[in-house]
This record gives sequence, structure tokens and C-alpha cells, in this order.
Amino acid sequence: MKQSQKGEFYGQTNTTINLEGITLTDTVYTHDKVDWHYHENAYFTFILEGNVIEGNKKEIYNCSAGDLLFHNWQEPHYNIKPEGFTRGFHIEIEEEWFNDLDFKATDIQGSINLADPDLKFLMYKIFRETKADDISTMISIQTLLLETLSKMLRNRKTESNKKPTWVSELHLILNDQFSDHLSLDYLSKTLHIHPVHLSRDFSKYFNSGLGEYIRKIKVQRSLQLISQKKLDLTAIALECGFSDQSHFTRCFKEINGITPSQYRKILFG
Repeated sequence: MKQSQKGEFYGQTNTTINLEGITLTDTVYTHDKVDWHYHENAYFTFILEGNVIEGNKKEIYNCSAGDLLFHNWQEPHYNIKPEGFTRGFHIEIEEEWFNDLDFKATDIQGSINLADPDLKFLMYKIFRETKADDISTMISIQTLLLETLSKMLRNRKTESNKKPTWVSELHLILNDQFSDHLSLDYLSKTLHIHPVHLSRDFSKYFNSGLGEYIRKIKVQRSLQLISQKKLDLTAIALECGFSDQSHFTRCFKEINGITPSQYRKILFG
């Protein structure tokens, strides 16, 4: 089985940034299929545009723009690229980087599809930092990467604890119906739990308030659609359940620190 070396991904690499123990690449995928292989270092894959199918020993992931994967080192997997343009952003982390910071990388095992919106927003911030290219870029990326890994570990510990059935059901409802006008009454009746119970315990499992979490899902979905050049921002706002483009822009900037149009320029700039 082939081992991929540092900075080696299968496609046309637009940019490579080498920091202290961290390698970041922006790559256009050009191979229709990449057979089973593994990488020298642990790394994140963040899909910026298009689609890719990735399989490992346990699961197969159908990834599109905005999806985030993590692989520990030497985790075998394969890739299939459907027809069309696909672009990925990768962050490779050398083992010495973990060791120097006393970070327990062994706590994050296997190949993982990361669904937490907050992790994806952190990844977008790291991607944006690669475009800034100033004297603060390295420390900003290191700080954001440590925040990402620490949050992953906290999430893993939370997931290892037994959750009520309604938590998984609610997660599916919110991700399927985020653009609808969801109400606390509707959710509590659908889940058969008291609205006070739902309101009180929501943040325990989702790390934010209910309304804030729904807005995060909407903005996350918009980031996927922004990668499609043919869609204008008004259409994206309505597709994601915002009342108008102005509301969309306010929510987007509150979460990401920049406007949707500014992000689109960074993505395609």
C-alpha cells in the first residue's frame, strides 16, 4: 500500500505553506480514483469546492463543499472523485508538533467525519489566514489549529457519554429542516419532551443556544453554496432560510467576521 509523504496529495497543488511542524496545501483533485493509501502525518481534509467520495475500513463518506475529515497517521483510505471540479484544503500535522505542545494526539484515533459547525468555522478561519500572508499568519494558524483539536477532544469525550435519544433525533431534525420556521413548541411535541427540558438541556449537548445553533447550520449551508459561482447571494440567503440578503449578511459576519461577498473573493481570489 502506498504511503503519501508530507505535502503529497493527488492533484494539482495551488499553494503549499510550510510552518513549524504544519503543512497546508490547497489542491485541485485531478484523479478520478486514488486506490488504498495512507499518509505519513495526521491531517485534516476540508472540501472547498465540488464533491469527493472517501472510504476507510469502517465507513464511506460522500463529501461536498464544507465537509471536514480528520485522519490520524497511517489510516488506510481511498478516494473517488465524481465528475466535475473538486478542490480541497489540507492541514498536515507532524507528530513532533503534538509532542512539543504536550498534546495527546493518540486521543484522536481513526478516520473521522466532523459534523460540528464550530469545527468547520474554525477551518474556514485557518483557510482565510493562509490568504493573509503577514507576520501574524503563523501564530494565528497555530492558535486556531490548537483550538480545533482541543474542541475535537472535548466533543469526543462528550460523545462517549450516553446521550438521551432525543439529542440524536433533534440533530437530524435541525440539519434536515434548518430552513423551515422551526418553533420550540413544534420541536418539543415532535420529540415528546417538555419545552423547558429542551431549552434547559440543549446547550449541554450542542454547545450553544437553540436559536444560535440553527443560525450556525444556516451559515454552514451558505458556505457550501457560496462555492457555486453561479448562485447569487440573494438566492443563497433564501435557500438557507434567511428572510433576505441583509439578514443573511448580518448572521454570516457575526459568525465568520467577514461578509459573504468578502469570503467569496477569498475563495476564488
